[in-house]
Amino acid sequence: MPELPEVETVRKTLKHLALGKEIEKVSVFWGNIIKQPQDPKEFEQLLVGQTIQDIDRKGKFLIFHMDDIALVSHLRMEGKFGVYEGATEKPKHTHVIFHFTDGTELRYNDVRKFGTMHAFPKGMELENKPLIQLGPDPFNEAFTVDYFYKRLKKTSRNIKAVLLDQSIVAGLGNIYVDEALFRAGIHPERIANTLIKAEVEKLREASIFIILEAIDQGGTTIRSYLNSQGEIGMFQQKLRVYGKQDTECVQCGTPIKKLKVSGRGTHICPKCQPLHTTR
Repeated sequence: MPELPEVETVRKTLKHLALGKEIEKVSVFWGNIIKQPQDPKEFEQLLVGQTIQDIDRKGKFLIFHMDDIALVSHLRMEGKFGVYEGATEKPKHTHVIFHFTDGTELRYNDVRKFGTMHAFPKGMELENKPLIQLGPDPFNEAFTVDYFYKRLKKTSRNIKAVLLDQSIVAGLGNIYVDEALFRAGIHPERIANTLIKAEVEKLREASIFIILEAIDQGGTTIRSYLNSQGEIGMFQQKLRVYGKQDTECVQCGTPIKKLKVSGRGTHICPKCQPLHTTR
């Protein structure tokens, strides 16, 4: 699943390719992707004549700001946006096409068909689900040490589950949670409310560092992620624990282990991330 760095990379490339384009027609081929309004035909009609003014992001969601509409899209597991010449053949898994007046098309391709699109009146997107449920991004000014510490103190879940909870911090997924916990030296099964403030501060800094570095590298390509220009990310070359089971830890030489934590495959260094409780 594309996480914050991948979605941010898609946002940047789409902004270069689609900004200022006016929608002449919308074609929906798989109606289940459209969540708001529920009728795909109404969705198609709603966007005709709208010009893409800006493209933003919150957590793992893309936000297309238009004249009167904000289109909120989640890529889920395999979703991809790309801009193409209108005459080119439509790929098999293209489920939504935004036809522009200049003859180009913004196409949404999704092998798994799990992606979602919500269209709201401009200015209402943050007041409704799904965006209203999200916590701050890791590098948002609202994601302070005090905010993070207070949220962790209220839960007895393990720290990995908390970091994956988009209502607490938005945009982190399995890859970057594993990398941030390793950088902070914290075991993913630590109970969140046992972390002392110094550990919380270290974890916050690690999360910000990992996310910003991954954005700088264009995201991580493990299997299928490509940006909107068909390019892979490069952060996979800098991963220290994720996907590295049985290889030596870059810090201490201990073999990396793969566990299952909160139902997710999880990678740790047993020596650098000891499981202990601090109060």
